[in-house]
Amino acid sequence: MAHDGQDLPHSGTAILPQLLTLTGQSIAPLEAVLEKAKQALRDQVTQDGRVSGALIEANQTAAHGLAWLATYVESLRQMQAWSERLQSEGKFGETEQLIHQIAFGEYLWQIYGGIPMNQGEILRLQDIGLTQDDMRDMMAPAIMTLTQSGNTQAARTRLVELMQEHSANITVGTSGLDDELEMVREQFRRFSVDKVEPYAHDWHLKDELIPIEIINELAEMGVFGLTIPEEYGGFGMSKSAMCVVSEELSRGYIGVGSLGTRSEIAAELILCGGTEEQKQKWLPRLSSAETLPTAVFTEPNTGSDLGSLRTRAVKDGDDYRITGNKTWITHAARTHIMTLLARTDPATSDYKGLSMFLAEKEPGTDDHPFPTEGMTGGEIEVLGYRGMKEYELGFDNFHVKGENLLGGEEGKGFKQLMETFESARIQTAARAIGVAQSALDVAMQYAIDRKQFGKSLIEFPRVSGKLAMMAVEIMVARQLTYFSAQEKDAGRRCDLEAGMAKLLGARVAWAAADNGLQVHGGNGFALEYAISRILCDARILNIFEGAAEIQAQVIARRLLN
Repeated sequence: MAHDGQDLPHSGTAILPQLLTLTGQSIAPLEAVLEKAKQALRDQVTQDGRVSGALIEANQTAAHGLAWLATYVESLRQMQAWSERLQSEGKFGETEQLIHQIAFGEYLWQIYGGIPMNQGEILRLQDIGLTQDDMRDMMAPAIMTLTQSGNTQAARTRLVELMQEHSANITVGTSGLDDELEMVREQFRRFSVDKVEPYAHDWHLKDELIPIEIINELAEMGVFGLTIPEEYGGFGMSKSAMCVVSEELSRGYIGVGSLGTRSEIAAELILCGGTEEQKQKWLPRLSSAETLPTAVFTEPNTGSDLGSLRTRAVKDGDDYRITGNKTWITHAARTHIMTLLARTDPATSDYKGLSMFLAEKEPGTDDHPFPTEGMTGGEIEVLGYRGMKEYELGFDNFHVKGENLLGGEEGKGFKQLMETFESARIQTAARAIGVAQSALDVAMQYAIDRKQFGKSLIEFPRVSGKLAMMAVEIMVARQLTYFSAQEKDAGRRCDLEAGMAKLLGARVAWAAADNGLQVHGGNGFALEYAISRILCDARILNIFEGAAEIQAQVIARRLLN
């Protein structure tokens, strides 16, 4: 890209006053490119005046590329909003300025030259249908200055120097959240440091369930009732608070950070779709962890295609008998209730015949994990994300009380589940940030401690550069996630924003873990080092709660409709 803008300083010690002006001026040209990309794709996938699902599938690379482009544009919007907010509060210090300029410098270049959808798939704007003429908006002087001088080795090196000077800070750069939420962060960071981090690797290596004592302590701290309204026994806190808690617990160990996910999904299902009697009965129990839930949706041959579920629920008087198979059920053995999706209308073969049940079961033991009549199960051995274990389940005339049909009405199950996806994806994005932060934590400490060729690894530019980019991308993903949570808290539809946060967060977590292992060199490949676990844990984030490809497909359809 040609350059005729003004350079930013390379030392990073005195960022130019016009940084926020430059980054602000880059947003409108990006939005113009995004609108052209939307129109280019819409022209390709419109048939008879309507967007065609079949044509979106036929042009999948372009569609998913549009999702990534829109995610990048929204990410930079939120970084700009974060920076302007901090500046107005007098908190836009050198660390924050470096993060901001590096983020813009890197993401603007990627938009112009190629966005990595994953390690082997680079999306270029011409893949969506844009021409070189369409891309001339990217020649705006502000963008040229930022791409030329934003993400330099000097800026990255200076950022890592600051990271070392302020290593006691919980986050690299000010998060932008209010003091109350930062107090919540401090509380859960202390818990992770004291009760989780020293033991997490051992739990992973031994493939053990997270001790019940940890669950009990989390219950006392309010984790399971965090966002449940006070009238139903919860704390009535915001989704933003849920993000902070999930982030810091997952930073200790993703399994601990994910314990609350099951309660979040179950509570959201009951709040959105349950009867008042169901809310009064189950929400206080979920909040106190008296009842531990698990989500039972996926089947062996359906994966993301939930509309094709075959598990059937047949009326038996006022009650139901459920028969079928489920897979990838997290924390299934130790829980008391299953949010179980099954087909109540045998005449259907799509999502319309599905119903959601609050299916009660007995918690199992190591020797007898599934003692409830009509239910069997077997463990799925996995690379990471081990603290709750994964299972395949079989149901044979499994009894469910009629009163436990969610909402008391058949055929609403898929719609009820869709209403939980915003919160679930926001929470997953927060977990991804926590995992990425844990990778940065251990990689940075190793780079400081490890001596090679007479100096610490962190003094080598390509090592410090990796650490700097981890910190920058973590902040980008964090701001996008907080924005989606704030939209949810405001009562606005945010499936698009939540999907973007999850899409980007999962990639950032994997990149951080992979680079963190690279910093460790051969030791990173040894099971004794925590980074080996973090790498395995990070990998699942691109798959569960909507695989990256499914997530991009959903985002693309929302953008076009």
